[in-house]
Amino acid sequence: MQKEESRFANSTVMEGMISFRAVIRGMESGVSDRSILRVLYDRSKERQLSGHLSYIRAMHYQYGFEIVPAETGEIDALSIGLSHGGILTVCSERTIPDLTEEVIQKDGFYVMIEGIEDPYNFGYAMRSLYAAGVNGVILSPRNWMTAAGVVCRSSAGASEQMPLYIADSNMAADLFHRRGYRVLASDLDRSTPMWESDLSLPLLLIVGGERRGISRALLDKCDGIVRIDYGREFSAALSAASAATVLAFEVLRQNQK
Repeated sequence: MQKEESRFANSTVMEGMISFRAVIRGMESGVSDRSILRVLYDRSKERQLSGHLSYIRAMHYQYGFEIVPAETGEIDALSIGLSHGGILTVCSERTIPDLTEEVIQKDGFYVMIEGIEDPYNFGYAMRSLYAAGVNGVILSPRNWMTAAGVVCRSSAGASEQMPLYIADSNMAADLFHRRGYRVLASDLDRSTPMWESDLSLPLLLIVGGERRGISRALLDKCDGIVRIDYGREFSAALSAASAATVLAFEVLRQNQK
């Protein structure tokens, strides 16, 4: 139980090779200023890990981090999940810059998700948004990137490769409007079905969390409100991660050249 609860703690320990490669790609692209401090591998699995270790050593020569053989128990104690495959990457913190007009790309697609209650769900959302081609994700000042290891693993590394910015929602709407973007929110009141909505770029999409939703003040700032219609009667709302996924891929569909 204690280990399960630790998933919500601050963590810069990335688990598995997918996470290691994602951290490297984030560093190489300039998306992230995170650095690798050391890589631990399970010494009892050194033969099975030989291919991965060759790549890790090549990166070690380039970036100068430590490579440390460790016992299985040490690896398991430092990890949260069981899918690390015997490799852990201990990293520095990542700086997430404040959102400014200058960083907003022309004719882009950005998403702001508010109020996700769980780091795993946040990671699942990041995975989908990255796959859908989102240019960046806007985070509220309180977000799950403190649990970076969990988010990286659940996002299949997408969180380390996605441009991220910090802003409160009202400020974000104002900045994107000044850059000529339309700002749409996902909600039910005064909404248009997603299939009938114009989701052309440039676009900022705001998706509310599972519990708090989107404030009336922010909805009043938006240029439109979209909803996801269901295929049957269903009184529950989709999770924020699921709603963001569905909407992001509809944006992708509508903007295919």
